[in-house]
Amino acid sequence: MKIVIIGRGNVATNLEYAFRKKGVDCQMVSSRENLDTLPSANVYIYSVKDEALTEVAAKVTGKEKALHLHTSGSMSMSVFGPDKPHAGVFYPFQTFSKNHIIEDFSKIPVFFEAKGIDDISAVYSLALTITSHVYETTQYDRERLHIAGVYACNFTNLMYTLAAEQLSGTHIPFTALLPLIDETAAKIHTLSPREAQTGPARRGDENVMTHHKTILANEEQRQIYQLLSEQIQKRS
Repeated sequence: MKIVIIGRGNVATNLEYAFRKKGVDCQMVSSRENLDTLPSANVYIYSVKDEALTEVAAKVTGKEKALHLHTSGSMSMSVFGPDKPHAGVFYPFQTFSKNHIIEDFSKIPVFFEAKGIDDISAVYSLALTITSHVYETTQYDRERLHIAGVYACNFTNLMYTLAAEQLSGTHIPFTALLPLIDETAAKIHTLSPREAQTGPARRGDENVMTHHKTILANEEQRQIYQLLSEQIQKRS
């Protein structure tokens, strides 16, 4: 089997590594290259920005027999037109970075869709090459999974950034927060997020929250603190 991944970003880089590690002939090409001269392959995986996906897919021609898959959490597989009858979605659900390659893909869930029964089987088998956690899904569910991921990962990482900013100018390193971060993540393996919630908003400590807001440097930070505290209290 030969796979060509169109794109050289975070997802593409990690996918190529995962497939190559399993002995699959896999090659990355830039979406900015001449896509009329793509190497022949059984599978083309489009790992590009959502806003470029339709345009990039349209530039790939003469590959009717191949399986065409994109890795977007939000886009429909309808971006592949009638010239690509074998098509679907291959959505690995994880945070990826070029400078932090994931060595073990086996526990990362892959959510997929495909146009027909034969393609469903093909995508399922492809996913099993790199992970044992493979799930067929719908676009409706996948879109909501993507939003859940934004909250659980991207917004959470922003909170780390804001926390680091609070420590800027003090003698306390960000690494002092790592045991707290690790314990918070570990708890939700055995508790629901609501059960694991702690802090001044959870216990209704208005004095502490008021004091924190007087320390925060600007109105934007105070609004973020207030909004998040109100959301915690609504769920307490």
